[in-house]
Amino acid sequence: MAISWKRKAAQTETVRSPAVAGSFYPDSPKVLSAQVGKFIDDAALHESDGTLIGLIAPHAGYVYSGHVAGYAYKQLMGQSFDTVVLLGLSHRYRIDGAAIYARGAFRTPLGNIQIDEDLAAEIMRLNSNIVDLPPTHANEHSLEVQLPFLQYLLSDFRIVPILLQDDSPENVVPLSQAIAEVMSDRFCLLIGSTDLCHYPTYEAARKSDQVVIEAIEHFDSDYLRQQMDEYMRIHPTQNFHCMMCSTGAIYTTMRAAKALGGNRLEVLKSANSGDVPIGGRDQVVGYMAVGIYR
Repeated sequence: MAISWKRKAAQTETVRSPAVAGSFYPDSPKVLSAQVGKFIDDAALHESDGTLIGLIAPHAGYVYSGHVAGYAYKQLMGQSFDTVVLLGLSHRYRIDGAAIYARGAFRTPLGNIQIDEDLAAEIMRLNSNIVDLPPTHANEHSLEVQLPFLQYLLSDFRIVPILLQDDSPENVVPLSQAIAEVMSDRFCLLIGSTDLCHYPTYEAARKSDQVVIEAIEHFDSDYLRQQMDEYMRIHPTQNFHCMMCSTGAIYTTMRAAKALGGNRLEVLKSANSGDVPIGGRDQVVGYMAVGIYR
């Protein structure tokens, strides 16, 4: 959609209604809770002697990627956080800088989640390119599909949803610095949302996603960028749209996590849409679940 949201304030909505309930995930609270619970029950809990500070999780429909997301969110069992900062891709609108949803709440079939308005305001104070733009969030799914998992596992928490497109260092570096600064003295969790390769064949997807997995485990966003750019240069195909759709969100997540003391990133699970019964193998999308620790 050829709409560009410029860096100016917009009227804030009080409650952001769910946009993809009934399509990406069930709109029945009972069915949704049962499905999320099964994804989490079926996933393995990663044993770590470190402190969890961040996750990376997919954002496709649950029938395709929910089992992978379960591995990320399994790591929240027995944990609690005051605020969850979520970073995702704006699929529908071009954004200058980053678009935050700074006031009100997000609603899912499992209830409302309040925005941490103080933390959102502090982020905007630190970086003038982060602007309160609720319209960019209205129909976006990349963060919405994370929320039922959080509601299932956490209680009494708030969120700060942030969308971006520009993955340049000029945008990512100051954004990650602002996020890390406001999170440093709070009990917060950082979540980046992305899917992996888009639309190659099943076997091509497995090879592409493995390159991303091996690169991201270096916990260096510049190295990850270089490896993906080089692989796409060498392996252009008609249906190979990208190796990772939310590059800006993930580069920012990695940089902010490092600034918060993160020293280990572990891929917990990977798969693609061809690995589930409903998915074909001619054109697939890849997924991964990641934990970040210090």
